[in-house]
Amino acid sequence: MNNKERFRDGLRAMPIIAILRGITPDEIPAVCDQLWEAGITLLEVPLNSPNAMQSIRLAVQHVGERQLVGGGTALTPAEVHAVADAGGKFIVSPNTSSDVIWETIANAMVSIPGFLTPSEGFAALKAGAHYLKLFPARPFGRAYVRDLQIVLKAPILAVGGVGIDDMAEFLGLCVGVGIGSALYKPGSTPEEVGARARELTARCRQLLDTGKQA
Repeated sequence: MNNKERFRDGLRAMPIIAILRGITPDEIPAVCDQLWEAGITLLEVPLNSPNAMQSIRLAVQHVGERQLVGGGTALTPAEVHAVADAGGKFIVSPNTSSDVIWETIANAMVSIPGFLTPSEGFAALKAGAHYLKLFPARPFGRAYVRDLQIVLKAPILAVGGVGIDDMAEFLGLCVGVGIGSALYKPGSTPEEVGARARELTARCRQLLDTGKQA
């Protein structure tokens, strides 16, 4: 199974990407375990975290095949290449950069560039992006996503300010959500992360079950 298929299956099982901004290498094993126990299999380590490449490498070694680890806030092809060398399987960016998308694809990783406007979305898709990350999602909401999908017809992930109270805005319409500070913030204990993860995944399952019944 390639990285694109693994990422797709991870979203289908639990459409939450854990954004671990600020995590340190020594926190990685326990936090990854807590997320796994809660049912979250997609883990993003933003590159503006302390020793991010070391954290990515440790996470990849620790989780093996059970979870998929990627790099976030990637702004240059060099950063993409470094994430690939560390074993990362997907790249998330806050912007649309063709150079970053091309480098991601060249390294057989999943490309998830950030966009806000239809023009940015079309540029990302033309460059080969696999998913589009709507960022920031929270200020724009469900109606904006619906309008975007009329023309883009691409899988969208909602990221930026999304928490447990905002998930209903996006799940079912977007293929997934990226959750950062509502799940992990510097100083959180693994147990605190685990408790938040369980609340988030329970709410996610509730929303998805309700959607199936509607």
